[in-house]
Amino acid sequence: MTAGTGPTAAAALRALHHGRRPGDPLILPTVWDAAAARVFADAGFPALATPSAGIAASLGYADGETPADEMFAAIARIVRAVDVPVTADVEAGYGLSAKELVGRLADSGAVGCNLEDSDHASGALRDPREQAEWLAEVRAAAGDALVVNARVDTFLRGDTGTAAAVERARLYAEAGADCIYPILAPPALLPELSAAITLPLNALAVSDGPSPRELGALGAARITFGGGLQRRATAALALVAERLLDGN
Repeated sequence: MTAGTGPTAAAALRALHHGRRPGDPLILPTVWDAAAARVFADAGFPALATPSAGIAASLGYADGETPADEMFAAIARIVRAVDVPVTADVEAGYGLSAKELVGRLADSGAVGCNLEDSDHASGALRDPREQAEWLAEVRAAAGDALVVNARVDTFLRGDTGTAAAVERARLYAEAGADCIYPILAPPALLPELSAAITLPLNALAVSDGPSPRELGALGAARITFGGGLQRRATAALALVAERLLDGN
C-alpha cells in the first residue's frame, strides 16, 4: 500500500474539500496515465483525479465504451505511480453491485470516485431516488474509506435551471455523498448552486471558460477538467508530429 491509498488517504482527500477560502478551490488535475500522474504529483498537487474520457482516449475507446476491467487496470497504474490520493471517474458503475464496485475501487487503490446519474447509452437521467438508493449502498459498502463525488447531469441533459439539480443534490447528500458535481452548470449559476447545496461543489474547468480560481470565487470548492488535459496534451503532440513530418 502506497502513501496515497487506504483509509488515511481517503480522510486526507476528504479534508482537502473543506475549510477552503473563496477563490482557493481544490484543484484536481485529471490524469489519464501513470506518466501524466507523475508530472502533476511532482509539481506539488496534493491529490489527482482520473477522467473516464481521457483514459478512454488513451486506450483507443470512445468515451463511455471502455471495458470495466481496462478502466480499473488504468486507474491502478495511475495510483501505483504516485504517493498522493487519487479519485477515479467510474462513470455509472459499469453495472456492478455497490459491494463489487467498492471492492474494485479498493483493489485499484483509488480512495474517491465519481458516480454519474445518467446513462451513456440512452442519454437518460436516472430516477433521482433510485440513484440516491444506489449511492447509499455504495456508502454503506465503503464506510469512510471512499470519497464519493455524486455527479448531477441535469445541465448535461439540457436543463437550464437549478431546481432539478438542487433536488438531486439534496437526495444524494442524504444518501452519503461527500461532494456534488453538477457537470456543465453555467458558471453564472454556481453562486446559487453553492448557496443551496450543503456539500462541496465540483466545477468543470474548460479551456474557454473561467479559470479555476475564478470558479472558486463563484462557489466551487473543487475543480476538475474532464478529458480536457488529455486533449490538450494530444494537441501539443500533434504539433510535434507536424514538425517531425517537416523534418524539424
